[in-house]
Amino acid sequence: MPVKFSEEFKRDAVALVLAQGMSQKQVCADLGISKSALQAWVRNAELSGRGIVPAASGDGVAQREQAKMLKRIRELEMENEILRRAAAYLSQANLKIGSASPK
Repeated sequence: MPVKFSEEFKRDAVALVLAQGMSQKQVCADLGISKSALQAWVRNAELSGRGIVPAASGDGVAQREQAKMLKRIRELEMENEILRRAAAYLSQANLKIGSASPK
């Protein structure tokens, strides 16, 4: 029979992974929970944090779609950060070139 964990316990376990940066493997070993349970909790927390209602645990198709959405969101966020850094670098390069006075 599966073990029922309180919502507070789940939130604390997810916080260890997301906020504290601990590995899922370490959290599972420390708290004595299965990796699949922790992965589901983390996925649901990420979805909820983005305003997406997590799919029911029995709906595999919806869960796969949501996993694809999360992956795409992460890719777009990384691309955004790269573009932001490139724009900052290029604007600094322009400032240095434009500030040199002609002789």
